[in-house]
Amino acid sequence: MMNGMKSFLAAAAVSALSLSAATAQETPQSGGTLVVVVPGGTPRVLNPAVQSGVATGLPGTQLFASPLRYDADWTPQPYLAKSWEVAEDGLSVTLHLQENATFHDGEPITSEDVAFSVDVIKEYHPFKSMFAPVTSVDTPDEHTAVLNLAHPHPALMLAMSGQLMAIIPKHIYGDGQDPKNHPRNNEDVVGSGPFKLVEFKPGEHIILERYEGYWEEGLPYLDRIVGRIILDSSARAIALQNGEVHMSTFENEPTVVSRLMQAEGVNVTSQGYGGIGPIDWLAMNTTRGPLQDVKVRQAIAYAVDKNFILKAVMRGTATEAKTGVHPDSPLYNPDVPAYEVDLDKANALLDEAGYPMDGGKRFALTMELPGFPGYKAQTEYVRNALGKVGIEVTLRAHPDFPSWAKAMGTMDFDMSMDSVYNWGDPVIGVNRTYMSDNIGKGVWSNTQGYANARVDALLAEAAQEQDADKRKALYAEFQEIVAEDVPIYFINAVPMHTIYSDKVQNPPMGIWASSSPMDKVWLKE
Repeated sequence: MMNGMKSFLAAAAVSALSLSAATAQETPQSGGTLVVVVPGGTPRVLNPAVQSGVATGLPGTQLFASPLRYDADWTPQPYLAKSWEVAEDGLSVTLHLQENATFHDGEPITSEDVAFSVDVIKEYHPFKSMFAPVTSVDTPDEHTAVLNLAHPHPALMLAMSGQLMAIIPKHIYGDGQDPKNHPRNNEDVVGSGPFKLVEFKPGEHIILERYEGYWEEGLPYLDRIVGRIILDSSARAIALQNGEVHMSTFENEPTVVSRLMQAEGVNVTSQGYGGIGPIDWLAMNTTRGPLQDVKVRQAIAYAVDKNFILKAVMRGTATEAKTGVHPDSPLYNPDVPAYEVDLDKANALLDEAGYPMDGGKRFALTMELPGFPGYKAQTEYVRNALGKVGIEVTLRAHPDFPSWAKAMGTMDFDMSMDSVYNWGDPVIGVNRTYMSDNIGKGVWSNTQGYANARVDALLAEAAQEQDADKRKALYAEFQEIVAEDVPIYFINAVPMHTIYSDKVQNPPMGIWASSSPMDKVWLKE
C-alpha cells in the first residue's frame, strides 16, 4: 500500500504539471452561469448520503464534497481530504482534512462530520457493500479521521469519491430526525461542496450558486449552475443546438447522439463514464426451464448477433462489452471467450441439450420488455433472433419501472434486457449480480439465480486483496468463468455521452461524469 501512496504522489505531480501547462495556454475565466440538464429527471432528494442515482449525483456532488476525487486515469486526488494514508495491513485509512473547510452555514467541517457521515451512509445508502467493513471512525483531532476496517477493503478508496461519500453536517442531520426523509435534504440544504442551493423546483430546475467560503481560493470558477429538468430527448437536443443549454450528460439515445455529433458549436464525447460503468445485457433466469442448462444459454449467445445491435440498433454509438466489468475499468478482461453469431453452433448445442426441432420450434420462453425507455428495439431483435433457432419468445411488456422491477426482483421471468451500473469498484456494483448469497434480493441483485462456488470464492478474495496485480488476476478469472457459464449475455457498454457547448471548458471528464464536482468548470466568452 506504501507503493500505492508513492504512485499517488507521483501521479499528483504529473497532474499538477499538466494543469500548469494547460493554464499557461489559456487562463480560466471566473463568472458566468452554466446551464446543464439534470440527468434522469427530478432527483428524489439532493443528499447523496442517503440516495443513489445520477439525478441526485449532479446537484449532490456540487452541494456536498467527498474526501477524494478521481482523475480520468483512475488515480485518486485530494479533495476534502488534502492527504491520506492506508495502513500496511489494510485495516485503517487515515484522512487529513482541509483545515479551512466549512459548511455553507459557516460551521467548520471536522472529523466528527466524517464519522457521522459514514454512520448515515452505512445505515441509509442502498450500496451497503461500500462501507460494510468499516467498524468505527476515530477522531483524534478536528482534522483527522481514521476509518477502521474489519478486513482490507480496497474498494473503500473509490467509495470515498464522487457522489458515494457525501460529507454531511452532523449539526444539521444529527437532530434525531430520519436522515433519509430529513426536511433539509431538499430545502435549506447546508452542504460541504463548492456550490450552495438557491432553489429546487421539482420538475423544473435546480439553481446553485458559488459558495464564497469554499476552501480552495479562486474556486469555483462559475457564479451559478442552473440544472434544468428536460425529460424529452428531442427538446434537450434543440436546447443544446440553440445554446439554451450548455451541457447535457448521460445522453444515450442513438438518434440524439448522432444528430448532435453533426451540430456546429457542440461537442460530443463518451469519455468520463468508467466509474459509473453502465452495461446493457440479456439476463437469463438460470433456475427454471431450459435456461437451467448452460448449453441452452450458450446457444442463445451464439444466436444473438451482437454486431447487429451495435451497428443497426445503437447506430455505432456504443462499444462492445464482453463481461460484467465495464470496458473502461482497469479490471476489465477483454480476452474472455466471445460468442460470435453462429446459428449452426446454436442449433447443435440445443440438440445436445435435448431440445430437438419440431415443426420449427424447440421450446418457448418469455422475455420482459422493461418499463423504461430505450430497450424495445433490442428486445424485439432478440425475440426474432432466437426464433431462427427454434426458441419461441413471448414479450411481456411492463407499463412502468416498478412493475418490471418486481418481476426481476422476485425472479418471475425467463429473460430480460437490463442495464446495470458498476459504480466504480466491483465490490460496489458488480459482485451483487453474481454472489450466490445475493440471489433474488430485489432488482439489480443476483436475479439470475446464478450460483458458482468458485465465483463466490474469487469475488470474496478479490474484495480484500490489496495487491493490484493479484486483484486484477482474480477478477480476470471470475470474468472467464462467467463468460463460460453465461447467466448473462453481455452486449454493450451503455453509450453514455456528454454533450457540451464550445463555451464549456474543462467539462467533467473523470470517471464519474457529472456525478463529480464542477468547481473547475468554466465558461469561455
